[in-house]
Amino acid sequence: MSRPWNFSAGPAALAPEVLLQAQAELLDWQGTGASVMELSHRGADFMALAGEAERDLRALMDIPDHYRVLFLQGGATQHFAQIPMNLAGPGDTADYVVTGHWGQKAVREATPYVKVRIAASSEEHGFRSIPKHFEVDPNASYLHYTSNETIHGTEFHDVPDAGDVPLVVDMSSDILSRPIDVSRFGLIYAGAQKNIGPSGLVLMIVREDLLQRSGRPMADIFRYQCHAEHDSMFNTPNTWGWYLAGLTFKWILAQGGLQAMGDRNAAKARALYAAIDDTDGFYSNRIDVAARSRMNVPFRLHDQALDTLFLAESAQAGLLALKGHRALGGMRASIYNAIPMEGVRALIGFMHDFAQRHG
Repeated sequence: MSRPWNFSAGPAALAPEVLLQAQAELLDWQGTGASVMELSHRGADFMALAGEAERDLRALMDIPDHYRVLFLQGGATQHFAQIPMNLAGPGDTADYVVTGHWGQKAVREATPYVKVRIAASSEEHGFRSIPKHFEVDPNASYLHYTSNETIHGTEFHDVPDAGDVPLVVDMSSDILSRPIDVSRFGLIYAGAQKNIGPSGLVLMIVREDLLQRSGRPMADIFRYQCHAEHDSMFNTPNTWGWYLAGLTFKWILAQGGLQAMGDRNAAKARALYAAIDDTDGFYSNRIDVAARSRMNVPFRLHDQALDTLFLAESAQAGLLALKGHRALGGMRASIYNAIPMEGVRALIGFMHDFAQRHG
């Protein structure tokens, strides 16, 4: 299956094996005579699919029994607001660590529902680093942070110490990219469109005691406890997204699990950053080395006038979606799980050739 390499930040590349299986099963899933999108979410066939997807995810991430797994909708952005609605009561405070665009947005969306306190921020450094020190209010409802900032290209390589305060993390762009200790967190959530599956699905892993918090008055559709009680089927779920997420979990298991995936992702990132750093300034990455993301690699050309030509020639070479976010400009290569080392080597080869021709 020969396709261009897709470096989109999201929706992002899916594993070809997953896409091919979905294609083969599109009209007749598991001998049912119907597409998985045409089946009742409450029927025995789809319920079995849903249960298997959760079991595979629990095996991948070694999720403890006292955590619930929810397959929700709304994108991570909706849950920027919904999390304080569920975890904080009227008048409560919550701590936030801000390391980029998505951390800022999480603060904005939370502000109508909780008193936000900024525990740490890297804004004064242009979001080029990760704060090394911050103090957590022991009375805070939770501490929230974004583990990987897709736009600025920074990533937490260690889990912050929140003490007894529940740790809440938006892991949209680096979940399933390496092993993590789920027990360190109170709540993990992620939009699916990076390492899980297509857009329209949100994965949430939440400690059961947090589901018991009263939060504030709200409709049941916004209450996580209600979704947990109904096995994520209080309303009709994104069945297609759930199905593809399940196929992706199986694909990662077949690759050797999260340890193998983490080793592969680290090797890809090392190779790409080395290619950027070793060009005597033709390409540059402005992020502190200790904070560099393994998922999203922004870089600039030494002459901005070359940007349009770089993008045109890279697309002709079968390297897609390398344009940087409009807020920062430049280039960005997102190298999520579905991008193999072969794709990274193709990008590095093109970058080297372009630099030789235009340096």
